[in-house]
Amino acid sequence: MNTSTITIHPTASVSDDASIGAGTRIWNQSQVRENVRIGEDCNIGKDVYIDFSVVIGDNVKIQNGALIYHGTTIESGVFVGPGAIFTNDKRPRAINPDGTLKGNSDWVVGETRVCYGASIGAGAVILPDVTIGRFALIGAGAVVTSNVPAHALVMGNPARQDGYVCSCATKLVGDGGQQFHCPACGERFEFVQA
Repeated sequence: MNTSTITIHPTASVSDDASIGAGTRIWNQSQVRENVRIGEDCNIGKDVYIDFSVVIGDNVKIQNGALIYHGTTIESGVFVGPGAIFTNDKRPRAINPDGTLKGNSDWVVGETRVCYGASIGAGAVILPDVTIGRFALIGAGAVVTSNVPAHALVMGNPARQDGYVCSCATKLVGDGGQQFHCPACGERFEFVQA
């Protein structure tokens, strides 16, 4: 990696095996593990933990205290709020049934994908094996247990859809049927149920 265009705070721990894109900033006490790929012009806040082999696109903002465990892919343009947690094990245990300490081969990593332009609210918990669609908005403190459609607004525990949001993050207004418009920027949408 070309470290001349990367800012890494002296207290941050960044593996030599991580790939960091130009213009990316990694702030105090953050940890970036082995084989992590972070794109260009990202901002990784204070006390962020990025586990091994996590993939992060370009222009991503990860706020203070976020925890991102392996099995997670974050596409470009995503916002991750402070204290958000991406988990990777639906059946966590420290030990096997016989009392022996679990090792890497004793469980299956759950995969999580956050698609382009989505936003994850402060303190949200994202369970494994979910995909969060393009420009979706996850409310603060939500617990996401299943896939989230593109442009969906979800909140609560477990997270449930409460309408749709525009690419500008404004809640859309229904025009009848599956037609919506944004009161802030005027963009129009039609959502087809799968």
